[in-house]
Amino acid sequence: MSPKTDFAALAPPGVRGLQPYLPGKPMAELEREYGISDAVKLASNENPLGPPELSLRAMRAGLSGVARYPDGAAFELKRGLSAHLAVVPEQITVGNGSNEILSLIAETFLSPGDEAIFSEFAFVVYGLAVQATGATPRIAPASSRTGSQPLGHSLEAMGALVSERTRLVFIANPNNPTGTWLAPADLRAFIDGLPPHVLAVVDEAYLEYMPPADLPATLSWLGACPNLIVCRTFSKMYGLAGLRVGYAVSHPGLAELLNRVRQPFNVNELGQRAALAALDAHDHVRRSRQLNEEGMAQLRAGLGDFGWSVPPSAGNFVLADTGGSAAPWYEGLLKAGVIVRPVGNYGLPTHLRITVGLPEHNNRLLRALQELRKAGVGR
Repeated sequence: MSPKTDFAALAPPGVRGLQPYLPGKPMAELEREYGISDAVKLASNENPLGPPELSLRAMRAGLSGVARYPDGAAFELKRGLSAHLAVVPEQITVGNGSNEILSLIAETFLSPGDEAIFSEFAFVVYGLAVQATGATPRIAPASSRTGSQPLGHSLEAMGALVSERTRLVFIANPNNPTGTWLAPADLRAFIDGLPPHVLAVVDEAYLEYMPPADLPATLSWLGACPNLIVCRTFSKMYGLAGLRVGYAVSHPGLAELLNRVRQPFNVNELGQRAALAALDAHDHVRRSRQLNEEGMAQLRAGLGDFGWSVPPSAGNFVLADTGGSAAPWYEGLLKAGVIVRPVGNYGLPTHLRITVGLPEHNNRLLRALQELRKAGVGR
């Protein structure tokens, strides 16, 4: 093959136009670059408490079995989820994180000529998954910056884009990176109003952090809403992000199609064991919620006193508007050993997404910002 071969031309148009997903900077990378030995990562919405002890025990017990392939059907995990969620195993599809589930849904139900709808500031993976299939993304304008859910999903705007070519509507509740959420009644009415050829994909990665009054009973809607797919993950509340375990719950007919496309052995042995054990980690969930509530208040108060706009969030992170370019703050924090997430790739160049950490991590962030301001950043 000639050295001048245009390899990009070998890929379909949707793939040629993709820009790789950029994750939060790893702590090891920052420490190598800046010679720092005690970095704090508040960039990827991980649980600062880590995994439940029950999951750690389950992984240790399973180490001797990693020479063998995992159960490709994830029988025990699906049975545990079935009991935990009050659904039947045939409704469940497991994935290598809910990220893979989102890609599976796009791969299963989209083709060139189809359309998929998502909100302007929704999770960036929706657009990547749609584009890779050759389908057309339709992006709905977000809610006003000054409304009760600033930059959140406008169901009215999303509904206005539904057409004969629409196959999927992606809805993040709560949404990353804005932290916004939808009233259960509004979400249900929107799903009920979709035509039969459109599937509603409700991404509930941060569901466990939502205030109880705002929790939508999406799984109980499945009987009346056969076009609904609910996606969840063990990466956030359960602290298993490094193991990559997620799942979808849907009508058995939809799950059967997703499982045709799903790769065999996509969830590893230790991930299955840890996720199953995590379902019984009720104290871990309680402590994580309490820590998040206290840390959220700490960050919103501290950043508000700093003069930044920090709306309420139903996740384990805040989206802070710095009032100017966020880049100098991001770079300054890196040099101070604190990793946060710039969101210019979402079209929000003045914002930083900041994960709620341990109290000492939050304090370190706030102190670092004060030092940066003294040094003239932001003026």
